[in-house]
Amino acid sequence: MKVPGIAARWLFALCLPLLLVSTGIGWLVNSPWLYHYGFEKYGVSRTTGLSGTELDKAARGLIAYFNSDEEYIDLTVMKDDEPFVLFNQREVIHLKDVKGLFRLDHQIFLWTLTYVVSYGGVSLLWRRRRYWPQLARGLVMGSGFTLALMLTMGAAILLGFDQLFLQFHLLSFANDLWQLDPSRDYLIMLFPAGFWYDAALFCVLAIAGMAVVLGGVGWYMLRLRASPD
Repeated sequence: MKVPGIAARWLFALCLPLLLVSTGIGWLVNSPWLYHYGFEKYGVSRTTGLSGTELDKAARGLIAYFNSDEEYIDLTVMKDDEPFVLFNQREVIHLKDVKGLFRLDHQIFLWTLTYVVSYGGVSLLWRRRRYWPQLARGLVMGSGFTLALMLTMGAAILLGFDQLFLQFHLLSFANDLWQLDPSRDYLIMLFPAGFWYDAALFCVLAIAGMAVVLGGVGWYMLRLRASPD
């Protein structure tokens, strides 16, 4: 029983970073405030000619699309008092590819959440006095792995975001549809490079924050266990 228990704890510790990363990504993708923040900071209303109300409509439309079963997005806004189809065919197909990545992120979230909750539930409810320390160590280990990963990612973002962003696209997409023209393609007008830089930093900080909290819970559980009755 000792070897399976150690293996289960290590799997828990390895699942935790995946769970936190997928949670952070999913949270940001579905956060209207992030879109609004980017639109305001980078003057997107000026570059697109769309009002703030229509930009918020576009953000809501994108969030709805990423959470729907629709294969392709069909988003119409008002520009110069006329209906305007926001994305061209190239952008629509690229957004389908992006949606595939978010779907993968959601699947990773569900798989890892299932295991983490199952392991935590067993540890807390079945023979608690024996398995609580194992859960606590798993929390500390998994949080440590996550913080190390976020430290690495944060440094990469700060020191070479453009190269990191490029490599991400080369590895993630099997086509060049992500290479858009900022003078005519509204997807890149809505989300310039600076937006993705900020979003990446927000994501790293959010994930690191969750790791600190969970690691703190694990450390506190170990301290309680070590304290004399």
